[in-house]
Amino acid sequence: MKIAEKAWKIFNESIRDYHKKDDVDQPVRNPYPPDSLEHLFYLKNWIDTVQWHLEDIIRDPDIDPVKALEIKRRIDKSNQDRTDTVEYIDSYFLNLFKDVQALPGAKINTESPAWALDRLSILALKLYHMDEERKRKDLSPEKKAEVEEKYRILQEQYRDLSTAIDELLTEIEEGKKYMKVYKQMKMYNDPELNPVLYGRKNK
Repeated sequence: MKIAEKAWKIFNESIRDYHKKDDVDQPVRNPYPPDSLEHLFYLKNWIDTVQWHLEDIIRDPDIDPVKALEIKRRIDKSNQDRTDTVEYIDSYFLNLFKDVQALPGAKINTESPAWALDRLSILALKLYHMDEERKRKDLSPEKKAEVEEKYRILQEQYRDLSTAIDELLTEIEEGKKYMKVYKQMKMYNDPELNPVLYGRKNK
Protein backbone atom coordinates (compact mmCIF):
# COMPACT_ATOMS: atom_id res chain seq x y z
CA MET A 1 0.00 0.00 0.00
CA LYS A 2 1.36 3.42 -0.93
CA ILE A 3 1.89 6.01 1.80
CA ALA A 4 -0.85 8.36 0.60
CA GLU A 5 -3.35 5.50 0.46
CA LYS A 6 -2.37 4.32 3.92
CA ALA A 7 -2.59 7.83 5.36
CA TRP A 8 -5.98 8.42 3.70
CA LYS A 9 -7.38 5.21 5.16
CA ILE A 10 -6.21 6.12 8.67
CA PHE A 11 -7.31 9.76 8.41
CA ASN A 12 -10.83 8.64 7.53
CA GLU A 13 -10.78 6.04 10.32
CA SER A 14 -9.96 8.83 12.77
CA ILE A 15 -12.75 11.03 11.41
CA ARG A 16 -15.29 8.22 11.70
CA ASP A 17 -14.15 7.41 15.24
CA TYR A 18 -14.46 11.05 16.30
CA HIS A 19 -17.98 11.36 14.93
CA LYS A 20 -19.24 8.38 16.91
CA LYS A 21 -19.55 10.86 19.78
CA ASP A 22 -18.86 14.16 18.00
CA ASP A 23 -17.51 15.69 21.19
CA VAL A 24 -14.42 17.93 21.26
CA ASP A 25 -13.70 16.82 24.85
CA GLN A 26 -13.61 13.08 24.18
CA PRO A 27 -10.18 11.46 24.67
CA VAL A 28 -8.29 10.13 21.69
CA ARG A 29 -8.15 6.34 21.56
CA ASN A 30 -5.39 5.72 19.07
CA PRO A 31 -5.52 2.04 18.01
CA TYR A 32 -1.98 1.93 16.60
CA PRO A 33 1.33 1.16 18.35
CA PRO A 34 2.88 4.36 19.79
CA ASP A 35 6.14 3.98 17.85
CA SER A 36 4.48 3.49 14.45
CA LEU A 37 3.86 5.80 11.50
CA GLU A 38 0.22 4.72 11.64
CA HIS A 39 -0.01 6.06 15.20
CA LEU A 40 1.26 9.45 14.01
CA PHE A 41 -1.20 9.51 11.10
CA TYR A 42 -4.14 8.78 13.42
CA LEU A 43 -2.99 11.34 16.00
CA LYS A 44 -2.41 13.97 13.32
CA ASN A 45 -5.92 13.68 11.95
CA TRP A 46 -7.51 13.47 15.39
CA ILE A 47 -5.91 16.81 16.27
CA ASP A 48 -7.19 18.28 13.00
CA THR A 49 -10.69 16.89 13.53
CA VAL A 50 -11.06 18.27 17.05
CA GLN A 51 -9.72 21.63 15.89
CA TRP A 52 -12.14 21.65 12.94
CA HIS A 53 -15.05 21.46 15.40
CA LEU A 54 -13.52 24.00 17.78
CA GLU A 55 -13.31 26.40 14.83
CA ASP A 56 -17.03 25.79 14.20
CA ILE A 57 -17.95 26.41 17.83
CA ILE A 58 -16.00 29.65 18.16
CA ARG A 59 -17.88 31.12 15.18
CA ASP A 60 -21.19 30.96 17.00
CA PRO A 61 -22.27 34.67 17.10
CA ASP A 62 -23.94 34.08 20.50
CA ILE A 63 -20.97 32.41 22.15
CA ASP A 64 -20.05 33.63 25.62
CA PRO A 65 -16.86 35.77 25.36
CA VAL A 66 -15.19 33.88 28.20
CA LYS A 67 -15.95 30.58 26.48
CA ALA A 68 -14.65 31.98 23.19
CA LEU A 69 -11.35 32.93 24.81
CA GLU A 70 -11.06 29.47 26.34
CA ILE A 71 -11.59 27.88 22.92
CA LYS A 72 -9.11 30.27 21.30
CA ARG A 73 -6.49 29.08 23.81
CA ARG A 74 -7.34 25.47 22.91
CA ILE A 75 -6.96 26.25 19.21
CA ASP A 76 -3.55 27.83 19.85
CA LYS A 77 -2.42 24.70 21.69
CA SER A 78 -3.91 22.50 18.96
CA ASN A 79 -1.93 24.38 16.32
CA GLN A 80 1.26 23.70 18.26
CA ASP A 81 0.36 20.02 18.69
CA ARG A 82 -0.40 19.79 14.97
CA THR A 83 2.98 21.29 14.08
CA ASP A 84 4.81 18.99 16.50
CA THR A 85 3.10 15.92 15.03
CA VAL A 86 3.93 16.96 11.46
CA GLU A 87 7.56 17.30 12.50
CA TYR A 88 7.50 13.83 14.06
CA ILE A 89 6.20 12.44 10.76
CA ASP A 90 8.97 14.21 8.86
CA SER A 91 11.49 12.75 11.31
CA TYR A 92 10.20 9.30 10.37
CA PHE A 93 10.85 10.00 6.68
CA LEU A 94 14.24 11.58 7.36
CA ASN A 95 15.25 8.39 9.14
CA LEU A 96 13.71 6.21 6.43
CA PHE A 97 15.73 7.91 3.69
CA LYS A 98 18.88 8.68 5.69
CA ASP A 99 21.05 6.34 3.61
CA VAL A 100 19.81 7.55 0.21
CA GLN A 101 22.48 9.37 -1.77
CA ALA A 102 21.09 12.35 -3.65
CA LEU A 103 21.85 12.21 -7.36
CA PRO A 104 23.70 15.05 -9.09
CA GLY A 105 21.17 17.75 -9.81
CA ALA A 106 18.72 16.49 -7.18
CA LYS A 107 16.27 19.18 -6.14
CA ILE A 108 14.49 20.10 -2.96
CA ASN A 109 10.70 20.11 -2.85
CA THR A 110 8.64 23.17 -1.94
CA GLU A 111 7.25 21.33 1.09
CA SER A 112 8.23 18.26 3.07
CA PRO A 113 6.33 14.96 2.81
CA ALA A 114 4.69 15.49 6.20
CA TRP A 115 3.38 18.94 5.35
CA ALA A 116 1.89 17.52 2.16
CA LEU A 117 0.27 14.81 4.30
CA ASP A 118 -1.00 17.56 6.59
CA ARG A 119 -2.89 18.97 3.59
CA LEU A 120 -4.23 15.48 2.85
CA SER A 121 -5.56 15.20 6.40
CA ILE A 122 -7.42 18.51 6.08
CA LEU A 123 -8.73 17.42 2.70
CA ALA A 124 -10.18 14.27 4.29
CA LEU A 125 -12.08 16.50 6.72
CA LYS A 126 -13.33 18.75 3.94
CA LEU A 127 -14.61 15.79 1.96
CA TYR A 128 -16.30 14.22 4.99
CA HIS A 129 -18.12 17.40 5.94
CA MET A 130 -18.99 18.38 2.38
CA ASP A 131 -20.51 14.92 1.97
CA GLU A 132 -22.58 15.56 5.09
CA GLU A 133 -23.87 18.76 3.51
CA ARG A 134 -24.78 16.86 0.34
CA LYS A 135 -27.15 14.71 2.40
CA ARG A 136 -29.16 17.63 3.75
CA LYS A 137 -32.79 17.82 2.65
CA ASP A 138 -33.24 21.54 3.30
CA LEU A 139 -30.82 22.85 0.66
CA SER A 140 -32.16 24.89 -2.21
CA PRO A 141 -31.52 23.39 -5.67
CA GLU A 142 -28.95 26.12 -6.32
CA LYS A 143 -27.08 25.47 -3.07
CA LYS A 144 -27.21 21.72 -3.59
CA ALA A 145 -25.65 22.14 -7.06
CA GLU A 146 -22.93 24.33 -5.53
CA VAL A 147 -22.19 21.75 -2.83
CA GLU A 148 -22.08 18.93 -5.39
CA GLU A 149 -19.57 20.86 -7.50
CA LYS A 150 -17.39 21.58 -4.47
CA TYR A 151 -17.49 17.90 -3.54
CA ARG A 152 -16.43 16.94 -7.06
CA ILE A 153 -13.50 19.36 -6.95
CA LEU A 154 -12.41 18.08 -3.53
CA GLN A 155 -12.36 14.53 -4.92
CA GLU A 156 -10.18 15.73 -7.78
CA GLN A 157 -7.86 17.45 -5.30
CA TYR A 158 -7.62 14.19 -3.36
CA ARG A 159 -6.53 12.27 -6.46
CA ASP A 160 -3.99 14.92 -7.44
CA LEU A 161 -2.53 15.39 -3.97
CA SER A 162 -2.27 11.65 -3.31
CA THR A 163 -0.43 11.17 -6.60
CA ALA A 164 1.91 14.08 -5.84
CA ILE A 165 2.73 12.74 -2.35
CA ASP A 166 3.58 9.26 -3.61
CA GLU A 167 5.62 10.70 -6.49
CA LEU A 168 7.56 12.91 -4.07
CA LEU A 169 8.38 9.98 -1.78
CA THR A 170 9.45 7.88 -4.78
CA GLU A 171 11.73 10.66 -6.03
CA ILE A 172 13.31 11.03 -2.59
CA GLU A 173 13.82 7.26 -2.39
CA GLU A 174 15.48 7.31 -5.83
CA GLY A 175 17.68 10.31 -4.97
CA LYS A 176 16.02 12.61 -7.51
CA LYS A 177 14.87 14.89 -4.71
CA TYR A 178 16.14 15.29 -1.19
CA MET A 179 14.56 16.20 2.13
CA LYS A 180 15.49 19.32 4.01
CA VAL A 181 13.24 20.06 6.94
CA TYR A 182 12.96 23.38 8.74
CA LYS A 183 11.30 23.57 12.12
CA GLN A 184 8.31 25.90 12.17
CA MET A 185 9.84 27.98 14.97
CA LYS A 186 6.49 29.32 16.14
CA MET A 187 6.94 32.31 18.43
CA TYR A 188 3.50 33.08 19.83
CA ASN A 189 3.52 30.23 22.37
CA ASP A 190 7.05 30.98 23.61
CA PRO A 191 7.03 33.26 26.67
CA GLU A 192 10.57 34.37 25.79
CA LEU A 193 9.77 35.30 22.18
CA ASN A 194 6.21 36.66 22.24
CA PRO A 195 6.58 40.39 23.12
CA VAL A 196 3.15 40.48 24.79
CA LEU A 197 4.24 37.67 27.13
CA TYR A 198 7.82 38.69 27.89
CA GLY A 199 6.75 42.33 28.12
CA ARG A 200 4.53 41.46 31.08
CA LYS A 201 7.56 40.28 33.03
CA ASN A 202 9.34 43.61 32.44
CA LYS A 203 6.53 45.73 33.88
